Amino acid sequence: MGRTNPTYRDVLRALDNQWSDYRRGLRREDQQHFDQLFAYIRAHADASGYLNHTEPFYPALVSIDLEQEARLDELESRLAQLESETDSIDSGE
Repeated sequence: MGRTNPTYRDVLRALDNQWSDYRRGLRREDQQHFDQLFAYIRAHADASGYLNHTEPFYPALVSIDLEQEARLDELESRLAQLESETDSIDSGE
């Protein structure tokens, strides 16, 4: 027996196709950023598939948010480390 719903990865392919004209209309440097957003979505496709949400764009947006939150955390940690190193140098340690 077949599945009653398409897999989330099938839905992602369709979503990617729906946005292809928009992507083509972007400047080249923005196309790279757009592609990265879809990479974030694909990275969380397994979790999104478990959700089986009726609107596939919502888990896609949460996937993007998760990846960007992780990047922010990493950048904040790096910034704190650099500030700590700078403070150490400034205080003569």
